[in-house]
Amino acid sequence: MAADAPTIVATSGGLRRGSRTELELAPLVLYAIELAGVSGRAPRLCHVGTAGGDQRTTQAWLNEAGRVAGVAVSHLNVFPMPNVGDVLHHVLDSDVVWVGGGSVANLLALWRLHGWDTVFGEAWVRGVVLAGVSAGSICWHAGGTTDSFGPDLRPIANGLGFLPYSNGVHYDSETQRRPLFQRLIAEGHLPDGYATDDGVGLVYRGTTLVEAVTELRGKGAYQVAREGETVVETRFEPRPLPGAV
Repeated sequence: MAADAPTIVATSGGLRRGSRTELELAPLVLYAIELAGVSGRAPRLCHVGTAGGDQRTTQAWLNEAGRVAGVAVSHLNVFPMPNVGDVLHHVLDSDVVWVGGGSVANLLALWRLHGWDTVFGEAWVRGVVLAGVSAGSICWHAGGTTDSFGPDLRPIANGLGFLPYSNGVHYDSETQRRPLFQRLIAEGHLPDGYATDDGVGLVYRGTTLVEAVTELRGKGAYQVAREGETVVETRFEPRPLPGAV
């Protein structure tokens, strides 16, 4: 199965603590799966944990979360070496690629080293839904802000650029994010872009933003655009997903 158009779901959420498991798949992940149009079998979700160092504990938690949700979870690892021989085939055999958070700078460097940037680009145009949280959101865009280099946020401007916008994550929960994102756009270091509060996701068809959705009620999404030497931030309300709290 494949989405009916190239689709990206870029989020500041997607996982939460389970009632009987460490993690469960929250509404943003489940919506990405829905957009893949799977029927008649368990959806296949490929988790990519490059940004967090391919932590096996996290992978075990996601395996359990997938079992509870009826989702077949696989993992694409780069450490200590790629864990599958044909990465493109593995990704194309998935319905959704979910990229976890962590260091977006390291993620981008390693993906390019191994040619995974090309793999994900091919998968995107062929209908595999690309999705993720934090680093897994910024990576699909032109750039954003990152703590990859230390606790003081810095710009990252070499994203994969499938989406020609900048991307701000954790907009309401990390105090450095909003002012730096706005300043980088105002000064022309980043292009105009979109930002998400925790729990909010942006849904793109092709390179067009078609909606914002949320698993946490009351949270917002934002367009940030340069005007002269400053920026204008415009909030727009995301649609609550089934299961939003």
